[in-house]
Parts: sequence; C-alpha cells; structure tokens
Amino acid sequence: MQIIIVGCGNVGATLTEQLSKEGHNITVIDVDGYRTEAVANQYDVMGIVGNGASLAIQNEAGIADADLMIAVTASDELNLLCCLIAKKAGDCNTIARVRNPVYNKEITFIKEELGLSMIINPEYAAACEISRLLKFPSAIKVDVFAKGRIELLKCKLNEGSVLHGRPLTYISGGLGCDVLICTVERGEDVFIPDGNFELREKDVITVVASSRNANEFFRKIGMTTNRIKSCMIIGGGETTYYLAKQLLPMGIEIKIIEQDKERCNELSELLPQALIIRGDGTDRELLYEEGLPRVHSFVSWTSLDEENIMLSLFAKNVSKAKTITKVHRIAYDEIIDGLDLGSVLYPKNITAEYILQYVRAMQNSIGSNIETLYRLIENKVEALEFRVNEQSELVGVPLMELRLKDNLLIACINRKGIIITPRGQDCIMLGDTVVVVTIARGFHDLKDILR
Repeated sequence: MQIIIVGCGNVGATLTEQLSKEGHNITVIDVDGYRTEAVANQYDVMGIVGNGASLAIQNEAGIADADLMIAVTASDELNLLCCLIAKKAGDCNTIARVRNPVYNKEITFIKEELGLSMIINPEYAAACEISRLLKFPSAIKVDVFAKGRIELLKCKLNEGSVLHGRPLTYISGGLGCDVLICTVERGEDVFIPDGNFELREKDVITVVASSRNANEFFRKIGMTTNRIKSCMIIGGGETTYYLAKQLLPMGIEIKIIEQDKERCNELSELLPQALIIRGDGTDRELLYEEGLPRVHSFVSWTSLDEENIMLSLFAKNVSKAKTITKVHRIAYDEIIDGLDLGSVLYPKNITAEYILQYVRAMQNSIGSNIETLYRLIENKVEALEFRVNEQSELVGVPLMELRLKDNLLIACINRKGIIITPRGQDCIMLGDTVVVVTIARGFHDLKDILR
C-alpha cells in the first residue's frame, strides 16, 4: 500500500520501521529537516520536509494515489487537519493520534464528521493495556486475538516450578489444562516447541488460551491468580486517570501519588472514589506510610524512565505487588529486559501496534487474509491470526496430515466463538480464524504455512 506518515517522532519512526518491513511504500513528512532525513535514511523511505497540513506538501507526497494517511505529530489539531485535507484531496483512509481528554469525550462525533477511519488516544490505549495485565497478575505481557476471546500471555516460570523437567505433553495429560505453549525463551535462545520439549525453571513461556483456561493453568502451576484488590500508581497523568476509571468500577482500591498540587485537585474532582496523595513518589517514607509493602499492584508511570525503573525495583524488593513500568526509550531494552521489573510498557509501541492492526485489517480487504499480527520476543517471532474465507487444500484435512513448514505452530482455532486448542486430529474449517506462531516471515495467506 501507499502510506503517508506525518510526524517523525517516536511513534512515526516506529510505524515507518514496521510498515516498511511489511513491504509498504512509505513517505514521511515533518517540519524538522533533521528528523525527516534521519528516518528516511534509516528505513530507506521517501522524506519530505514541510507542514503535513499543507495541500502542496501532501500533493508532493502523492496524496492522490495514497491508500492511507497517518498523522502522529505532537499536535492534535494538526493531526486532524492533516487527515481532513488528505480525505478531501485524496479520498484515502485516515488515522489521527488525538491525546486531549476533551476530544476523547467527543471522539465519535469527530470521527464521523471528519470522515476519519481511526482515532488513537495513546494514554487511553496504554491504560487498556495496563488493565489487561492486572487481569492476569502472573503475566508479563498480554495480547488478544479473536476480538478478545483468545489471550496470548507471556510469563516466567518460577524457581522450583512443577513444570521443571516436564515435557509439554504433561500440561494436558498430567495437569489436565487446555492451553498451548507456543514459544519458550531460554537465555538468548527462542524455541517453538513440540510436545516432547522439556521445560525448565526460569524459562519465559508464551501461552495461548481462553481467559478461563489461562487462569486454571496458572493456578495449577502455582502462579498468582488472585484478583488484584489494590493498586498504587505513581504519577497523575492522563493514563493514570483513564486507568483509574477502568479499575474503580471493578472494586479495586486506588491510590495515586502526584507532586503537582493543581493536578491533585483535578484528580480529586474527577476520581472521588480514589485516594489522591500529594507528594514525591520517590520518597521511601511516603511509600511505606501509604502501604507499599501490602499493595497488590504497583504502577510507576512518571515522565522519567530512570525514576520508573528505580521505583519498580524498590517495589519488587519490599512487596509482592504486580509491577508495571513505563519506559519511553527503547535504546537500552536489552539492559532493561535483564532487570526484574515485572511488565515493562513502551507507550509508543502500544500506539504503533494499534495503528498497525488497522493497517493489516485494511490489507486483509485487498488480498491478504491476516486479521491480526503481533511481533513477539524482540521481533524474532510472529503470531498471526488468519481468517479462512475460501476453500483450499488446508480445509477439512486433519492437522497431522498437513505438510507444515518448520518452526511453525498452529496455536489456536476460533470456530464461531468456540476456542479450540488444536490437536493432530482437528481440522481447519471454512469461516474459522486460525492463530499461527512462527519464526519465519512474509506470510500473507494461511496457505503460506505449507511447504
């Protein structure tokens, strides 16, 4: 597809990297010549210096032939104007990043009146991600397929785990759990295991299952499944507000520590059920005083990466809380991954992933049958969801008879809302959605999984 991206900041650069890898023709626009040149050269795409809301600049970028315009500058109003002009000049699909909570209340009206295909609010998207993680306290990361019916959960096996030294067949045979382990990380190595693969303590595994089956699996292997009853959040920004709005109706006790007096007053009015504490979130005495050793979950969501990392390490040391850490810069992700921080979230990656899912759905309508795609384990593994729209050599054939490519696993089948953990005798049927996990790249159709 022909895609124009306005804004070469963190999100714009991430989108350019991913979409160019997936074979799309990308043009980036930014008023900052240095940033435009850096992104264009790094990812070998066309770069144009100028105002993305200018008709002349959009014409130079080829708006008349574009399939999609994505506006992710720092200004909500500029993003909306870019999309409005693109819609009128090129009649293409448009996506705008809009952060202001005032606009969030009017999102449906704005989307319909401006003819936008999608509006993404990064803070709200991050809050949804955190909420999902708190639903599964043992999970490091949670992705969803089949409109939320299938969970893709990443977790680390404890020392002395009941799974240590056991083959994967033990999970269904010995534990009686209807889940599938689709990837195993062991140090620098990544495996897509078969039934005879033996697990070890400290392995990082990715589990595919329905919510109910996932909770049963975690319970049987001795991991935390108790519902979180309290959450302490450091930093009172917009993500914190959206997160509290999601957690309070679930009966979760919320404590928010924020330094700014005016913001504390705002949050007290917006969230009367939450406890708002004015203070320095890095003050050890304050954290002890507010009961950090007893909280069930701890979210460090300040604007400083270093502060968030230190706070999560401290929380891990003095409590058994589920910790979630916000990190902006991914240049040091290898070092961060080596620290015991619990779940680490990169806001720009969350925003980019939501947009990428829409782009893949668009591509689905013009030739590919990929519904959803996630890149796992530092982009070494892909998890793809395909919809079976037409008859093919795959349909109605037992999985054990299919000649599948190496390093590939059919992880799940969704048949009209019924989630099937596939075994050798199961078949793929017309209308199913199928989740495939693979180390290989370049799959566009379910038939690509065959040799």
